[in-house]
Amino acid sequence: MPTNRITYYSATLLCAALLTFMGCAPKKAPPISMDLAQESIIPIPVSIKATNSSFELTDASEIYVQTGSEELLKIGQFLADKLNPSTGFDFTVKASTAIPDDGNIYLSLKKDAALGDEGYTLSITPELVHLEANAPAGLFRGVQTIRQLLPAKIEMSSKQEGPWRMASGTINDVPVYAFRGAMFDVARHFFSVEDTKRYIDLIAAYKMNVMHLHLSDDQGWRIEIKSWPKLAEHGGKTQVGGGKGGYYTQEQYKDIVQYALDRYITIIPEIDMPGHTNAALAAYPELNCDGKARELYTGTEVGFSTLCTQNEITYKFIDDVMRELAAMTPGPYIHIGGDESHVTKKEDYIPFVNRVQNIVLKHGKQVIGWDEIALGTLKKGAFVQHWADVDNAVNAVKQGSKVLMSPARKAYMDMQYDSTTKWGLHWAAYIEVDSAYIWDPATLAPGVTQKDVLGIEAPLWSETVDQIDEVEYMVFPRLPGYAEIGWSAASARNWGEYKKRLGAHGPRFTAMGINYYPSKLVEWKEEKNQKN
Repeated sequence: MPTNRITYYSATLLCAALLTFMGCAPKKAPPISMDLAQESIIPIPVSIKATNSSFELTDASEIYVQTGSEELLKIGQFLADKLNPSTGFDFTVKASTAIPDDGNIYLSLKKDAALGDEGYTLSITPELVHLEANAPAGLFRGVQTIRQLLPAKIEMSSKQEGPWRMASGTINDVPVYAFRGAMFDVARHFFSVEDTKRYIDLIAAYKMNVMHLHLSDDQGWRIEIKSWPKLAEHGGKTQVGGGKGGYYTQEQYKDIVQYALDRYITIIPEIDMPGHTNAALAAYPELNCDGKARELYTGTEVGFSTLCTQNEITYKFIDDVMRELAAMTPGPYIHIGGDESHVTKKEDYIPFVNRVQNIVLKHGKQVIGWDEIALGTLKKGAFVQHWADVDNAVNAVKQGSKVLMSPARKAYMDMQYDSTTKWGLHWAAYIEVDSAYIWDPATLAPGVTQKDVLGIEAPLWSETVDQIDEVEYMVFPRLPGYAEIGWSAASARNWGEYKKRLGAHGPRFTAMGINYYPSKLVEWKEEKNQKN
C-alpha cells in the first residue's frame, strides 16, 4: 500500500477516535425553519408561540425525566415505546436532577396551580424539548402533543426513514372541562380485552380522560359477579344477532382498568337498570315479579324489560353487584343507567332510583345516570348524563347537580354520517363531521350553562357493529372533534379552521391503523405532504 494511503487511513482512524479533541467531527446541520403555529394540533392548545426553528430527534437523543418518581419514568417509557418502532433509535429513559444536555427530551414537574391536573407547558428549542406540568397527568397529555408534532409516520409500528423534526416554540395548554370521555357499548356486541384496550389508546391519543363501559343490557351481561355467577355465565352467552357473546372475568376487568389508569383514563362501569335488564332477568328468575326467567334476547328493540322494583331480592342483587364492582373500580363513579325503562311505572321508578343511589353511595362511589334519573331526588354528588330530554337536564341543575353532555343528535357516534353509511343508525340524526363539531356544551340546552356542565362524553352504541374496525369507522374522524370540544375554549374553535387541521390527521390515522370515514367535507392530506 502506498505511503500516502497509509497516512490517509491512519489520520482517518485517529480522527474517529479523537473527535472532540481534534475538531474532526462534522458540524451538525443547522435547524431548518418550521412554524409551530401552523402545526395541526388537536385539540387546539390555549396558546402557541412559534420561534421559527426546529428540534431534531436523532439516534443520540435520550428521554430524561425528573428524578425521584417512578410515575414519571412510566410516562417517559410510554413516550419511548411510541417513538422506538418507527425511528429505530431505541430510546432509553433516564432520571435526571437537572435539565439534560442538548439533543434530548426532558419531562419534569413544576408547581403551577394554573395548569391544574392536566395542563402542561411544552418548550421546544433546537437544543431541547422540555415538557413541564403541575401533575403527572399533565405530562401524559403533553406527550400526546409531542406525538402530533412529529411526522405522522412516527405512529408506524415498523422502522421508517427520518428526519424526525419538531417545530420550535412554546405551547401552554389546559383543558376547559375536567370530564372528556367516550362510551363503549360492549353489551349489544361483546368486544375483547384487546379491542377495548385499542379503544382506550385511541381516545388517549386525543387527550380524553374517561372511558364509560356499558357492561349490561337486554342482549348481554358482560362482567363477572362472583356472588351472582349466572349473570355472566348465562346472561353473557349471546349478543345482537345471536352471536356467542362473552364477558370479562374480574381479572380481565381489572386489567382493563389498570391499562386505562396507565393512560390517565378513568373507567366508569355502567350497570343499566331498572330497564335494559333482560340478560339479568334471564339469568335469575327471582328478579322478575312473576318469578319466571326470561328468554335470552338478541334483537335491538328497547323499553320492554324491568327489574321487579318492589321485591327485596332486587336490592340484594344490586347491592352485591355494586359491592363487587366498586371493589374493582378505583375511579370515583358508577353509572346506574336509568334510561328507557318504559314498562316501569313512574311511581315505582322514582323510589327505585332513589334507593339505588343510596346503595352506590354506601359503596363509596358517586352516581352517574342517564337524564331520566333526574325524575328522582338526586343525591349529593350525583351527575346526570343528558342524552335526550332537556327538561331532565334542567331539573338536574335545579337540584344542584352537574350535567354530562351527550346529546344524541350531536354526540352519538353510532349515528350514521349520511344515508349511505354502512353501519350505524339514524333515529337521532345523521351526524356528519361538521355537525359533530359545531356545538357548544355550555349553550346547547337552555337552562344549562357552562358552570352546570361536568363535561362531554361521546357514546358509541354497538347494535350494528361487532368488529373493532367497524367501531373505528364510526368513531373516526368524529372523536377528535369531541375531544376538542371538551378540551378547548369555544372561542378558539372554528369549523373552517378545524377541518384543515383534521385533514392533516388523515396520514396519522392511517399510520395508527385506524379505519376511518373519509368525509368529503374534509380535504384529507397525503403522507407526502406532511412536514418532516
